[in-house]
Amino acid sequence: MDISSEFLLKYNVSGPRYTSYPPANFFNEGFTSADYVSELVASNKQKPEQISLYIHIPFCPRRCHFCGCSTVIAQRKVVVERYIGALKKEIGFVAGLLDSSRRVTQVHWGGGTPNSISMNYIREIMDWISQHFQMSENAEIAMECSPAYLDYPHIDQLAEMGFNRISLGIQDFREDVLKVVNREAPRHPVKEVVDYLRTKGFRGINLDFIYGLPLQTLESFRKTIEQAIEIRPDRIVTFSYAHVPWVKAAQKQLEVIGLPDATDKMNLFLQATEQLTQAGYCPIGIDHFTLPEDDLTKAFANKQLHRNFQGYCTLETTGQVYAFGASSISQLWGAYAQNVKDITKYMELVEQSGTAIERGYQLNQQEQIVRTVINSIMCNGLLEMDELAAEFGISADQLKELLAYDPSKFDDLVADGLMSLVNNQLRLTEKGFLCARNIAMLLDPALKRGEGVYSKTV
Repeated sequence: MDISSEFLLKYNVSGPRYTSYPPANFFNEGFTSADYVSELVASNKQKPEQISLYIHIPFCPRRCHFCGCSTVIAQRKVVVERYIGALKKEIGFVAGLLDSSRRVTQVHWGGGTPNSISMNYIREIMDWISQHFQMSENAEIAMECSPAYLDYPHIDQLAEMGFNRISLGIQDFREDVLKVVNREAPRHPVKEVVDYLRTKGFRGINLDFIYGLPLQTLESFRKTIEQAIEIRPDRIVTFSYAHVPWVKAAQKQLEVIGLPDATDKMNLFLQATEQLTQAGYCPIGIDHFTLPEDDLTKAFANKQLHRNFQGYCTLETTGQVYAFGASSISQLWGAYAQNVKDITKYMELVEQSGTAIERGYQLNQQEQIVRTVINSIMCNGLLEMDELAAEFGISADQLKELLAYDPSKFDDLVADGLMSLVNNQLRLTEKGFLCARNIAMLLDPALKRGEGVYSKTV
């Protein structure tokens, strides 16, 4: 795939990542805990009926300079214990408002570094979830882990608790890259860890990498991806480093060392894409590569892929997301609700009332439709206007009107081989997935462009 400097100049603009629609910068403090309670009750009669649970553990032994997450560094045991207690109270409060016949199809632990806390705390929360929710027999139970703090007895315990999926945040196999971004290297050889995970029944094993970091070169990143291919995980993810120092000040330290420019960064991704596809991995969505037999591969082929703040999943296991912990965001059909980021304030509020909502957003029907449109583009590279309009009981012309749709907006994209537009069907090409965010932006009637608000799209 040939990408010129002219292409990057044309399409590498600031834009939303569209992990939610509307994006999180639309959230406002006018959304209250009372609104959240109302939306929780309403969610019982909205689709999808399944429940996805997200548990946010903010604690990290150290802060990686590239990180854009809400984290807290190395807290005392008494603070962690209090936080676990607050999580349990929040989970119990929300469970009391949900229909007990609904089943949990996903549990996702993120952070922070969830595996940096004691396994006893993790077991305590998992037991608490089992007491308050009905679990689906084939529920997907996943954790994001740093391999720097993962030991074999930990894997044994996670398997005993029912975990069956894991994402290992490798970022890069080159130790000097890890050092300049302040990340510890894996405790054990990653291949041995992945092999052991398989003996314990884990499936959908992710190895996560970031391209666009200091010191990364085409040759060094080629070797990193080669090593990943040798390990042969089910999924390999190549995240584009999002440089937003106006949001995360620690990222400014990377500017001192030096970051790859847009052309070099794109070449890292294109090289990795070629390596992975030649090795038999299937590209799905905007940054995932999966083995042919993986559930995500099949979902993408059947246009049944979904995406939320936790990443890609299948529509079969997708549920409305009920999120717990400081900074966590619930993604319901009718609203988004985000908890306060400060862990002390989070614990105080939950201890007082069971909730700790700081801001959120209630969607009207038009926004729910636009969200579905953008999800279809970002996940499946496809928009079938007639079919989607019928899903919402409107005409294709009405859909176009609320999207402020103008086919001439896409002329350059079609001419550049990024998409096709025929008979009310918009379809991305393989190259077009590089610009999925750009295409989604043209279908977003509420978009306000601006530098310093969003990361670059390419």
